[in-house]
Amino acid sequence: MSALIPAPRWPGRLARLGVAAALLASAPLAQAHIEHGEAGGFASGFHHPWSGLDHIAAMVAVGLWGAQLGAPAVWLLPVTFPMVMAVGGFLGLIGVPLPGVEIGIGLSALLLGMMVCGEVKPKQLWWPAVLVGVFGLFHGHAHGTELPPGQNGLLYSMGFVLATGTLHGCGIALGLVHRWPAGRVALRVGGAVIALGGVYFLWVAAHPEPEGAAPMPTKQAWFAPSGDATAPAATVGRS
Repeated sequence: MSALIPAPRWPGRLARLGVAAALLASAPLAQAHIEHGEAGGFASGFHHPWSGLDHIAAMVAVGLWGAQLGAPAVWLLPVTFPMVMAVGGFLGLIGVPLPGVEIGIGLSALLLGMMVCGEVKPKQLWWPAVLVGVFGLFHGHAHGTELPPGQNGLLYSMGFVLATGTLHGCGIALGLVHRWPAGRVALRVGGAVIALGGVYFLWVAAHPEPEGAAPMPTKQAWFAPSGDATAPAATVGRS
């Protein structure tokens, strides 16, 4: 009878999605023939989620928590976050204000880290999806408001959504170690580290940088895409 029971398909699907993400991530290298603003827009968007530890911590935590919960949360949470994040990014691109963005980003790392640390397994998935979606809105707005001048807003958005999916995939891949007792302990320790990072991010958000001061560590770019990644939004479409 056990031979008749189909094996779960989601690991294979995740592997295919990971390959697709890797291929798409290399797209800017193959776009030398298109306009600089378009290639730069995608590259800037793809690099932006990697530019701060606050973004990385929260996005990886979404994948870790999804892996702990298993199907269907393992795909529901990583899909909900970037979908709502795209909405937040659009609001940021067109200049719609969203109060408390940095506070929301700090809280996302704190609470999602706590979920992973506590290995919280809710009976209903609607509230984790809502929680993840709300945090995605804040992260997306932060990305949208920092569109470099003269670059394509649509491709910039595609870039940061793809990068977010990549970070979720990293979290899911790391979270697969929960199958072993030592792996479950390691994930909970990782969740605690993320939560502690969230405390620091909240402290940074509560103490704004003075004008002209050097950026805090959470906002220092690890990568240097073309253009000023911290410039305010200029246009939504091509300039």
